Amino acid sequence: MSIKKIKKSREFNYIYNSSKKVYTKYAIIFMSESRKGQRFGFVASKKTGNAVQRNRIKRLFREFAQQNSQKMNKDYDYVFVGKAILKDNIRKMSYKDIERDMMKVIRQ
Repeated sequence: MSIKKIKKSREFNYIYNSSKKVYTKYAIIFMSESRKGQRFGFVASKKTGNAVQRNRIKRLFREFAQQNSQKMNKDYDYVFVGKAILKDNIRKMSYKDIERDMMKVIRQ
């Protein structure tokens, strides 16, 4: 199952400024009501690590979104922002770590 992605900078900025923030161990999740249905954005800044590490964390977030999108509110946009804390631990991290961390938020 494919997910819709947020791609435009102005859409990201709108979500950052008009959304609810939830902090987890590995990410900050921005959730904003959407008129376009459920969409996802994935961000990892240079503070998160080098290109390989940033791409890995975004892949893990994408995998989580694909596996669990049906459990999330269909009328919201979600932006997952990787935390800088991941820099040292990213190679050791698994999808299960991300899923365990994020499911606490999804259930709320």
